[in-house]
Amino acid sequence: MTQSDSVPCDAVGRRIVYRDEYGTVRFVGTVPPAAGIWLGVEWDSPERGKHNGTHEGVQYFQCSHPTGGSFIRPQKANFGVEFLSAVRDRYGQEGNQGIQDCRGNPLRWGKKPIEFLGSQEVKQRWFDALLIVSVSGCQVSHANEEDEISNVCPNIIELDLAKNLLPSWDKVAQITRQLRKLEHLDLSQNKLAIVSSPVSLSDAFANLKALAIQHNGLTWAQILECAPMWPGLERAHLSSNAISVLERPICVLQSLTLLDLSSNPLADENQLVHIAYLPRLEQLILSNTGLTSLHFDDIQPDGKTAMFPKLKFLAIDKNRISEFSTVNELNKLQSLEQLKFSDYAMVEHEKNAKTVRQLIIAKLGHLNVLNRTEISADERKGAELDYRKRFGKDWMKAGGHQDPEKNRPDQEFCADHPRYQALIEKFGAPEVSEMEQQKMFALKDQLLDLTIRCPDIPDHKLLEKKLPDSMIIQKVRGLLHRLLKVPGAELKLTYISSKMDMEIDMDNDLKPLSYYSIESGDCILVRW
Repeated sequence: MTQSDSVPCDAVGRRIVYRDEYGTVRFVGTVPPAAGIWLGVEWDSPERGKHNGTHEGVQYFQCSHPTGGSFIRPQKANFGVEFLSAVRDRYGQEGNQGIQDCRGNPLRWGKKPIEFLGSQEVKQRWFDALLIVSVSGCQVSHANEEDEISNVCPNIIELDLAKNLLPSWDKVAQITRQLRKLEHLDLSQNKLAIVSSPVSLSDAFANLKALAIQHNGLTWAQILECAPMWPGLERAHLSSNAISVLERPICVLQSLTLLDLSSNPLADENQLVHIAYLPRLEQLILSNTGLTSLHFDDIQPDGKTAMFPKLKFLAIDKNRISEFSTVNELNKLQSLEQLKFSDYAMVEHEKNAKTVRQLIIAKLGHLNVLNRTEISADERKGAELDYRKRFGKDWMKAGGHQDPEKNRPDQEFCADHPRYQALIEKFGAPEVSEMEQQKMFALKDQLLDLTIRCPDIPDHKLLEKKLPDSMIIQKVRGLLHRLLKVPGAELKLTYISSKMDMEIDMDNDLKPLSYYSIESGDCILVRW
C-alpha cells in the first residue's frame, strides 16, 4: 500500500491533535467500503471516540477503552511541529526585516536601516540568553537536525514541554541530548512510549535534577522502568497518574530529595514502606491519595522509626485521616519539621480547627511549621500546656501520679499519648485545680466578642457583637444582611486574627465560626 503524501511514513504510534482533542494513531489504511486512506485514532478522552477500533465486524486496531477509537481523514490530523520551530514562534524569529515606514520602506539613520533587534548576530545572542523556555501546548513532536538545537539555544536550564505531541522517550531525548545544561524538565500530559532500553538514553538526561510527569497515566512500575534514564534526579513530581501499588526502588531514584505522589489512588498506607528507605528523601507529598491512616510498626510508640530518616516535610492533606493515632505515628519520624495536614477530618469530631491544630502541635514535639504557618514558641507552649491539662484526668485514671515514684500510666494511655510523659518532665504534672479551672471556663469561652468592619466603606460605623462559636457562616450572613441591608449572598466574609496580621477567607457557609479558629478580639471584614 502506498500512503498518501499527507501521512508520515512513521504515522502509526505518532501523536496527533484534532479540534483540541489529543490521540495516538493506531492504524493507517483503507476502511471499506469507504474510499481512500483513513487514520485509526485512539483518543486520550474516550468521550471523543465511537468504538474500540472495530468497523462492521473487522478489528482494525485496539483501544484500552471500548469507546476510545474512531477513524479520521489524514488531512484533519495535526502531527505537530519541530522543537525549534515552536521556540522561534514563541520567542521570536531569527530573521530581521527592520523597521518600516507606512509605505513598507525601511526607516534609516543616515545610510543604515534601523533594525528591531539588530543583526543576525544580535538575534543569536537573544537565543543564547534563553535560560527558561516554555513551549507547553505548542504541538512539539520531534527535533530535526542533530546539534541544531545546541547551536541555537544551548543554555536552556528549565524546559516546559507539557501537553505536546511527543510520542516516546527517544523523541524527548533527541531534544534534551542537545541541552547539556538542562536541569528542570516538565513532560506532563504527554503519552510517552517507553523504549526497550531506557538506560541507553541516560546521557540525554545526565544533568537533570527536577522532572514533572503529571497526568501521564503512569504506574509506579513504569516509573521504575524509566528511572535508569535519570541518574541524578533529585525532585520527581508524579501527581495525578495511575500509581496505586508501589515497589521498592533498587539502584534507581536514590538521589531523590522530593517525591510528589499527590492525587494518585494509592491502594493503602502499607504501600509507603516501599519508599521509606530512600536515603536522601526530605519532602514527600501524599495529598489526596486516599490515605486513612499511617503507621510505622518497626518501633514502639515513644521511639523513632528507621523509615524516612531524612524526611523534613510531609503533606497528607485532602485525605480521609480521622484518628489522632496517625498524628502519634508521625512523632516517630526522626527529622519531621513541617507538616501539611489541613482539611483534617478530625475537625468534625473536635468541632474546632484551632483545637485540632493545638493537639497536633502538642503531639509532634519537633514540628516547626503546620499548614504553612510557623509555630511560635508561645503557640507551642500554650498547646502543650493545654494538652497536659486536657488529658490530665485520663492520665490519673490510667495510673498517672504527681509523685514520680508512683507515676505508672498504663500501656493504653501511653499508646494514645506517647508525648505525655515528656510534657510532664517539661512542665511538671498537672494539678487537680488546673483541670477543674479548665472545665469552669469552657462555657464562657463559647461566646466570642467580635468587631465587624466594612473595609471598602471607611466611614461605615464599626459594629461589636457577641456571637456563639457554634454559629454557622450562613447564619452570620443572615445577621449581617439585617444589620447592613445588603443581600447575604453578595457578602464576602473574611476575618483578621488579633494575633496574626493575616486575612482568612470564611467561604464555607455550613461551617461554624469555631471551624475557622476565630477568637474573641478578632475582626470580621465584610465586602460586597
